[in-house]
Amino acid sequence: MIVVATADFDLYHEAVSELRSRGVTFTTVEPGDSLPERARVLLTGPDDDLDGTGSDGNVTRVTATGDDVRRAVDEALASLRCDGGQTVVGVDPGTRPGIAVLSGETVVAAFHVPLADAVEVIREETDDAVDPVVRIGDGARLQGAKLINELDGVAVELVDETGTTPYLGSGARGMGDVLAAVNIARRDGERIESREIEPTEGELTRIKARSREASEDNRTIDEDLARRVAGGELSIDEALDEHRSREE
Repeated sequence: MIVVATADFDLYHEAVSELRSRGVTFTTVEPGDSLPERARVLLTGPDDDLDGTGSDGNVTRVTATGDDVRRAVDEALASLRCDGGQTVVGVDPGTRPGIAVLSGETVVAAFHVPLADAVEVIREETDDAVDPVVRIGDGARLQGAKLINELDGVAVELVDETGTTPYLGSGARGMGDVLAAVNIARRDGERIESREIEPTEGELTRIKARSREASEDNRTIDEDLARRVAGGELSIDEALDEHRSREE
């Protein structure tokens, strides 16, 4: 866990904002207070008096000012990743998957990206890790299968995602997928190498309806293109473009 301990108001505000924006697990203490047991990185100002702030020698201190907080947070996260905790990537699949990266019990990064970008993000977060595991929720069957089938070379587990999406209060819109990904990362799953799922008639019908709603000319793609969209091969817009090109 990262601990922020500084009397510098600007540094405190910028550090907390940066850590929150990245979805990182952290806590704050007053300079001189004892550190929590799970503390691994201490983020402070260069002039903070830390007398009385005890540690077991395994806590890395990173110093920063309000002007270079991003660099300091990057350094703190790099230290956490090298701290011996297993890297676990949780994925809440969908058209815009939520992705959470944990080092041990600490959330060190979070993403909410289009499905087409998800595999690249996951690979970047696991390439240099020792024995990483990717845990993918079983809710969005088609999108989850696409990710599983493209993530060769890394251990993948399929996780029961029942109850992983938390209640969101006002002002938390858009956070649900990322928070679900954190909860998925913390659940053991079943090791899986591939997953083939045939889209249902209902799913194909919904994709066709989405294509009609997305087009300016009330165009509906055919079943072959709908299947390719369901499998993640094409986006709705790409399928519409291909449908138009067949008429030229």
